[in-house]
Amino acid sequence: ILSTRRFNTLFVNPLEPVWLFIEKIYTLNCSLNVHLFSYIELPGLYSKTMTPTYDAHDGSPLSPTSAWFGDSALSEGNPGILAVSQPITSPEILAKMFKPQALLDKAKINQGWLDSSRSLMEQDVKENEALLLRFKYYSFFDLNPKYDAIRINQLYEQAKWAILLEEIECTEEEMMMFAALQYHINKLSIMTSENHLNNSDKEVDEVDAALSDLEITLEGGKTSTILGDITSIPELADYIKVFKPKKLTLKGYKQYWCTFKDTSISCYKSKEESSGTPAHQMNLRGCEVTPDVNISGQKFNIKLLIPVAEGMNEIWLRCDNEKQYAHWMAACRLASKGKTMADSSYNLEVQNILSFLKMQHLNPDPQLIPEQITTDINPECLVSPRYLKKYKNKQITARILEAHQNVAQMSLIEAKMRFIQAWQSLPEFGITHFIARFQGGKKEELIGIAYNRLIRMDASTGDAIKTWRFSNMKQWNVNWEIKMVTVEFADEVRLSFICTEVDCKVVHEFIGGYIFLSTRAKDQNESLDEEMFYKLTSGWV
Repeated sequence: ILSTRRFNTLFVNPLEPVWLFIEKIYTLNCSLNVHLFSYIELPGLYSKTMTPTYDAHDGSPLSPTSAWFGDSALSEGNPGILAVSQPITSPEILAKMFKPQALLDKAKINQGWLDSSRSLMEQDVKENEALLLRFKYYSFFDLNPKYDAIRINQLYEQAKWAILLEEIECTEEEMMMFAALQYHINKLSIMTSENHLNNSDKEVDEVDAALSDLEITLEGGKTSTILGDITSIPELADYIKVFKPKKLTLKGYKQYWCTFKDTSISCYKSKEESSGTPAHQMNLRGCEVTPDVNISGQKFNIKLLIPVAEGMNEIWLRCDNEKQYAHWMAACRLASKGKTMADSSYNLEVQNILSFLKMQHLNPDPQLIPEQITTDINPECLVSPRYLKKYKNKQITARILEAHQNVAQMSLIEAKMRFIQAWQSLPEFGITHFIARFQGGKKEELIGIAYNRLIRMDASTGDAIKTWRFSNMKQWNVNWEIKMVTVEFADEVRLSFICTEVDCKVVHEFIGGYIFLSTRAKDQNESLDEEMFYKLTSGWV
């Protein structure tokens, strides 16, 4: 690890470029950090090339992240073991872990990020001191199951612990789905402990892999997706129930004929009036999109926070079924990024949403669940404490086995990918919280930083007060003397705040890092511009 130029930065590859940073958690018991990410002690470094390597034992492709060892002492041993998940063997491990009880606790976790432009020694990291490795930026690039077994496993581990420690919220149905996937992954990991990749995966030569990468690039991320001949921007039109919770004149959901064109939704009182002036119209560019779904209750809601001059306008959309929800949710997510349904990722987004919902379905026929020895299932290692308090272990075990029927046929690498994708689908995914005091404000609030936006949030409820997109940002500055971050956006919008619990350098690194990642290209021959990264993140300290 210390062989890299910046001691506490690990480089992945020119295309990712996902940066794996070392986080020093001051509020946790250091002896527990090793348990949290025990695989970081195993040998393995990250490659600077996209060329896959093959295991000499069985010819199956390793992650390219295992290829670069050089003369490092880390080259000893089997790097493929980094692709193997380590099951949680004791509920006592979870019981002793720090679990955030409120949003402010989640923000305090981020106090421990180290400075990527300074060495470990400069930051008073002592010999034999335990550190926690995490992916700092939630912007993952080209996760290819054929190559990236190690990186996928590392992301799976981070997602697993975030859910078990309740660092990110999920519904009861989602928790059982995550538990079923985790149980399935644990079983397959034990079966393949001597062979780090799933035996069902076929051998892939480099030519096939290159062709596959080309297909992924052209088709928006999935080889099974076939692009149609789009000569016009697709549209949606259907009856949707609309609710404005902050508007007293509208006390409940009201059904409208809604049309979704480009990035806007128009609401009409009936289908027959759709050729006239809409009763309501909303542009979703830059909005916050949050799912509110309960499969068993047949609730398929989409919560929208649309930026307006005075703040955020809240709108809820209620769909009738999964299919309608998947199409409208996918369109809303793309529109929030300024994209239309003509984008190649739209169909993939729809399929991912449907797949996510399908995994949460309960098996209607208990007889289809095979007789199993339930002693190999320990719910206390698969489910977060909140749900352990709500149900007995026997009840949770039955629900995990029931949910397992939806994922039982998945390969190991597919199950991990589904776990990561489901994690990415959670409303709170990808938002890093910091406690801040905004200029002109008298109380502490939260600033949330995501890959494409800044969010001013209510510290008690987590509700978004205002959102600013990086695409509208002109520049940002840091006053190092008073520790104030100032961000200037288009239309003369200016945002200034002071982080009260963390050095402003940490926030500066998040903003600069995400700006850097937004400039990445899919050209596999492009070299990683390390100097640009440090220029955007180091500042003048």
